[in-house]
Amino acid sequence: MKKLVFSTLLVMQVLFSFAQTTTGITGKVVDSKTQKPLQNVVASIQNTSLTVLTDAMGIFTFKDVPKGSQLIQIKSAGLKDQLLAVEVEEGKILDLGVVVLEEDITSEQQLSLITITENDLGDDNSGSESTAGLLQASRDVFQQAAAFNWGQARFRIRGLDNEYGTTMINGVTMNKIYDGRPQWSNWGGLNDATRNQEFTTGLAPSDYTFGGILGTQEINTRASIYRKGSRLSFSGTNTNYSWRTMATHASGMGTNGWAFVVSASGRWAKEGYFEGTDYDAKALFASVEKRFNKHHSLGFTSIYSENSRGKSSPNTDEVRNLGGEKYNSYWGWQDGKKRNSRDKVVDEPILMLTHYWKVTDKTNLNTSVTYQFGKIGNSRLDFNGADNPDPTYYRNLPSFYTSAYDPDDYTNFLGDDPANVAAGQAAASNFLAHKQIDWNAMYEANRATNEAGLSAAYILYEDRTDDKVWTANTIFNSQLADNINMNAGVTFRKLKSHNFANILDLLGADYFRDVDNFQAGDRAEADLNNPQRQITELQVNSGDGKFSYNYNLLANTVDAFTQFKFTYKKIDFYLAESFTRTQYQREGLYRNGIYSTNSFGKSNKYIYENFGFKGGLTYKITGKQFLAVNAAYMTKAPSLRNLFPNARINDNVVGDLKSENITSGDVSYIIKAPKFKSRITAFYSNIKNATETSFYFGEGIFADDGGDGGDAFVAETVKGIEKQNIGLELGMEYQITSTIKLSLSGAYGEYTYNNNPNVSLNNDDLASATNTNPVTEYGPAYLKGYRLAGGPQTAASFGIEYRDPKFWWIGANANYLADNYLDISSLLRTDNFFRNPQDPEGLSFPEATQERGAQLLKQERFDDFYLVNLTGGKSWKIKSTTFGLFATINNVLDVDYKTGGFEQTRNGNFREVNQDVSSGTPAFAPKYFYGYGRTYFLNLYVNF
Repeated sequence: MKKLVFSTLLVMQVLFSFAQTTTGITGKVVDSKTQKPLQNVVASIQNTSLTVLTDAMGIFTFKDVPKGSQLIQIKSAGLKDQLLAVEVEEGKILDLGVVVLEEDITSEQQLSLITITENDLGDDNSGSESTAGLLQASRDVFQQAAAFNWGQARFRIRGLDNEYGTTMINGVTMNKIYDGRPQWSNWGGLNDATRNQEFTTGLAPSDYTFGGILGTQEINTRASIYRKGSRLSFSGTNTNYSWRTMATHASGMGTNGWAFVVSASGRWAKEGYFEGTDYDAKALFASVEKRFNKHHSLGFTSIYSENSRGKSSPNTDEVRNLGGEKYNSYWGWQDGKKRNSRDKVVDEPILMLTHYWKVTDKTNLNTSVTYQFGKIGNSRLDFNGADNPDPTYYRNLPSFYTSAYDPDDYTNFLGDDPANVAAGQAAASNFLAHKQIDWNAMYEANRATNEAGLSAAYILYEDRTDDKVWTANTIFNSQLADNINMNAGVTFRKLKSHNFANILDLLGADYFRDVDNFQAGDRAEADLNNPQRQITELQVNSGDGKFSYNYNLLANTVDAFTQFKFTYKKIDFYLAESFTRTQYQREGLYRNGIYSTNSFGKSNKYIYENFGFKGGLTYKITGKQFLAVNAAYMTKAPSLRNLFPNARINDNVVGDLKSENITSGDVSYIIKAPKFKSRITAFYSNIKNATETSFYFGEGIFADDGGDGGDAFVAETVKGIEKQNIGLELGMEYQITSTIKLSLSGAYGEYTYNNNPNVSLNNDDLASATNTNPVTEYGPAYLKGYRLAGGPQTAASFGIEYRDPKFWWIGANANYLADNYLDISSLLRTDNFFRNPQDPEGLSFPEATQERGAQLLKQERFDDFYLVNLTGGKSWKIKSTTFGLFATINNVLDVDYKTGGFEQTRNGNFREVNQDVSSGTPAFAPKYFYGYGRTYFLNLYVNF
């Protein structure tokens, strides 16, 4: 009580310093547990441009506030927002007294979200595809449901990939130039250090960038804005890691003008949720700021997050039924330990120097120089002239026998022949006895090659990407008038991306000869400048195990934007525009034997110039009800990944590759009241000229000119894709009492292909001195109307939360997810699907019909499913120290569900697909990804 009286008197002292005719609002913000004042808390008056920060005493003051009803929002990272309805009288200062902020339980949920985002493990060195990481600290009830409740099912906001959102640290874009996606692992495990975040949803304006159509995330690591204090935590979970420990300390701004923050964490597991998925991650963070005077400060941030984790295989239904729900084909026993052959390593430190210039009270200019470097590696086994070591290789499975047909009579099914049935049963028994990788057998095979003086039969290698990125940017913000704000920025980025295959382990062999056993003569050479090159154990141990391919991708980008925001009594609106210039180039470091004239040295430069325009308007129906409309049109350069489709061995580019054309809009009805908040949004986006690339081995896709049945390993490019995403979003939150809160969220979307794009295949076997770009055009793929893969397109969530005044709380939510579809093969939906590769006239298979084709090519829709999640926590204050625990149980009912999957294109024509499916036990059925069963997360922490 004494503290409350003292705080109120202190606020009253501030009031007497104003003229009695001033119209304003003042108050003091304190922590609910410690009752200490909170500095750098953001106080803003809704529907105006008025925003201030609390001072060292926790006091905020607004001057020249419009009279009448106002909504004041008080917010700070890690604390629960306060939304206060007040009545302002002209010529008077409204004293709010003490405003108490409580701990935000959703900030503790962020600590477990990393178990979702880091489960997104692609087979290449791309960034993350999940959008859950974009929403880690969002206060929007719909976005919280999307991240915490639906993220485990790979739900994507508006059906969009992360490349259509922008993630920044201190205003510096973190999306990779290679594919446009952020790499969440670059700051994984540093949840405490990255809590200060600002979000925009969809097309809403950001103060830092023009942004994409998905939204923006700005992570602020300026040392002076962190609340002073220390935090220790220890966590346990059964997801992709088992244990985590974290420590963080923030000094606050000292009287000498210095502030610093340090944080460190470790995460590890011998085995995660799926078999053989090892995990080892360490992270360090440091931020320091020197304030020279009230106008100038200099900040330095360093982020290091090293992460190594074993992947889990996608499996067909056949393999999963044999191996079990948690089966993973990527690992095997070696010396009594589980060894995974598919590890992903991310190690890319970030160094950032930022100058903060407060030009005037209404104008700021922040300038940063950033350097990011390091490596991403994805390991796998390679075998030359030896048996495939994959236990799920199709010849090792029962379906190889039970799906057999007579090669001379396509109508003669042999899968039910007693001999094949017996062979299938034997294959099943053999698989169960040898269902993991046999490391010892590979070492034994290599010992045999050593005795014969031959090259290694098996090696373990990684596909490596070593990026070096320099970024320089400046962001300008100015309040030009009481109702006009201007934002502008310029960013330059320079990338040198070194890509190569690197041998990690010769598996007991003496050496490996760098040739392609599927080619002959000079064509077999990986590098004609170093023919018949041998890689020895000495070279591997010294880190010089490069082989197969070796090249640089070079890129320079410049982008600029301006934005004007106008605020009036009934209407707010904004206008923004952007310009981007992108330059790409490939530099080959090997002269490949197949592409001897177009693989070595620097390629031509490819330049794209792009622009964007967007605007929005908010109509204030009342002080608590709003109608918001946003629209945008922009163009986007193709990614490096898609421009050079076969960059490993040549500098060919996709012909006539155009920039994407993106049109998007949304309309929202919003209610913001102290007890009730809601948003319903209708959205639309159309993306034209998109490109996708993939690699696979296909049978029967080319003319059978050499008796090979038209089989080949190919690089597929699908060009000119048009995607259309339309849908609705709903988020509602109601504080029934001071202790009970209800929430309701929903999403409904129709995300479809909206045209029939062109398909082409690159076949290296067709390359020659006169054909250096062996691309075969297959014409349109009839994709229009098919659903886009990538997560559920329908989702709903209902939650209830009880928060006790004695600082314990519990919550539950029930979720429904539906309309998730299999990723389809484009090639199978071209006219080539019906063409008989052995027919000299190129005619269709005689048994092929459009009706049967439609049945075979019908897109699979996964089963709908329900997920129930529980959360809870408790905190205690002992003197100046706070102890707490946070716990979640996800998928309480242990539901088994698919999160994604893809069609295999090994069978490339009607006859092969029809025979495989008709057998009842297809050898090349779709492969699926599955979500976690019942999992838990427990976090113990202490703040002091």
